[in-house]
Amino acid sequence: MIKSFRGGIHPNDNKRYTADKSIEIALLPSKVIIPVRQHIGAPCAPMVAKGDLVKKGQVIANSSAFVSSPAHASISGVVTDVAEYPHPVFGKCLSIVIENDGLDEWIEGIPVQRDWEKLNDNEIKGIIKDAGIVGMGGATFPTHVKLSPPKEKKIDLLIINAAECEPFLTADHRMMLEYPEQIVTGVKIIMQVLGVKRAVIGIEDNKPDAVSVMQKAFEGTTVEVKAIPTKYPQGAEKMLIKVIADREVPSGSLPMDVGVVVQNIGTVVAINDAVVKGIPLIQRVTTISGSAVKEPKNLLLRIGTTFKDAIDNCGGFSEKPAKIIMGGPMMGFAQSNLDISIIKGVSGILGLNKKDINNGTQSPCIRCGKCVTVCPCGLNPSMLSILGEKDMYEEAKLEQNLFDCAECGSCVYVCPAKRNIVQYIKYSKMRNTADAAKKKEALAK
Repeated sequence: MIKSFRGGIHPNDNKRYTADKSIEIALLPSKVIIPVRQHIGAPCAPMVAKGDLVKKGQVIANSSAFVSSPAHASISGVVTDVAEYPHPVFGKCLSIVIENDGLDEWIEGIPVQRDWEKLNDNEIKGIIKDAGIVGMGGATFPTHVKLSPPKEKKIDLLIINAAECEPFLTADHRMMLEYPEQIVTGVKIIMQVLGVKRAVIGIEDNKPDAVSVMQKAFEGTTVEVKAIPTKYPQGAEKMLIKVIADREVPSGSLPMDVGVVVQNIGTVVAINDAVVKGIPLIQRVTTISGSAVKEPKNLLLRIGTTFKDAIDNCGGFSEKPAKIIMGGPMMGFAQSNLDISIIKGVSGILGLNKKDINNGTQSPCIRCGKCVTVCPCGLNPSMLSILGEKDMYEEAKLEQNLFDCAECGSCVYVCPAKRNIVQYIKYSKMRNTADAAKKKEALAK
């Protein structure tokens, strides 16, 4: 019997829009806007200037920091600007604009054909780092770092996160159906680097076709493909580890502390492309969906493509959207315009009409306890929201385990008072992080 995690919810998955839509290669955009920061960690510095000619796959921004990830040109052309542009997560970010020359030429030396089994672990991790691969489920943590746990952390299990529990999103689903060979090789590469003999692919049981394809692809290997009961937020690392391995990640700890590394399906495909073919992360599969999108699709998009160009590949909007979201509706980021660009962590773009969004007016907490019941992290979201609203963010950290919150939005989904619980939690986290940075800076002087 598969053990589930505490709490959780069962929203309408709305995957019908794109679950049966094969991945389409999007039309090349006339220009791309590539932010130098698309990952958790140290931001990159531009390595090109206005007027430079660049080719596809060329490194255009990099950092010497270990916890960082380079950015590459996703098209060939001329750099027309290096300046601050809108960013879907950080508001604004230094970005490199490349005007398409229509040639789509690779930088010399790409692609290649490698026998990856002849590479040692450090060579593979170096390739993954140089290719700019990050967690593509949305977290964007540099993958080479995740594959380099300290020696005292003994990893015995690799979990491939194929839950894709967010409503509307089907990019991982389609990759499992269409890229099985790349996924098999990518998983083998990761297992070799980590030195593990056991891997489990966790797929929610609302994707029976993907379960079947993956089981067939991994026949005769030590990799287990497991269909797990559909429940949100199953795709959160700690929840998936509980379901797959029945291990609890303690408060303030990481998966590696319980012997586990988790990787997303999209990341696995990117690792295959980089290690076997030398191709850096310059494109990704993204679901364009929602009730206001004319023809929802799963698109293979170049990094730096604007949201507008992506949606134009789907015929535009059938009606004016009431809300545009980057990612899924539960954990995604609402956007104010379409001039922002696809970054490595953009798994979806949603255009929703008024019927699909919560337009309720926020009221004071009525102490019903529903948020506590559904919280998969065992927190008191009601109290966290009240403390955030009152600017008592230190108390939220010290007394309510603020940083254990996965920001999954289950609490908001069930709240009858329509409270902006996650926004208050994010605010408290931001204030605590800013205060910690100031203290660190003061101590350094």
